[in-house]
Amino acid sequence: MQHMIHHLAPKGRLGLVLANGSLSSQSGGEGDIRKNIVEADLVECIVAMPPQLFFTTQIPVSLWFISKDKTQKGKTLFIDARTMGSMKSRKLRELTDEDIGLIGKTVSEFEAGTLLDVAGFCAAVDTTQIAKQDYILTPGRYVGMADVEDDGGEPFEEKMARLTGELSGLFVESKKAEAEIRRQLKSVGGFEV
Repeated sequence: MQHMIHHLAPKGRLGLVLANGSLSSQSGGEGDIRKNIVEADLVECIVAMPPQLFFTTQIPVSLWFISKDKTQKGKTLFIDARTMGSMKSRKLRELTDEDIGLIGKTVSEFEAGTLLDVAGFCAAVDTTQIAKQDYILTPGRYVGMADVEDDGGEPFEEKMARLTGELSGLFVESKKAEAEIRRQLKSVGGFEV
């Protein structure tokens, strides 16, 4: 990565596909390299991709976009796309045109300065916030959790009481079924369980 950055033109841009370990690894001086790249304001965007995008490996990867002339100085865009795409086979996931379009639109809005953070998906983050996270670039640290879908507005206490009652009923039915199975086995051939 350092070699590629060195050879970029003054307004050059670079896209890399790297294993997710590159976002947080501290071995082999990777943490220091990441720190220096962030402090030099070169990291424009990090996209965490879902697993199983390649035939040859199932490991998840991240996309790194490096720019020597960022439009949003002092900020980095983080996108968590780990839940995007759909399985095309048991071993291969494919991003839809809509997924790719959403990622592209998000990057364009970031570059234009019009991006609104979306919990669980994207966030524009100041370099000072990245420094507070020890220069770890895992998008999940910055985008947070997606908003939880409303489950009908049922208060927790009521929902817990209802579900506990249902579970108790299922336990009673289970004991009855077990007793019937034991009775049937005994009548068929004297089997005791």
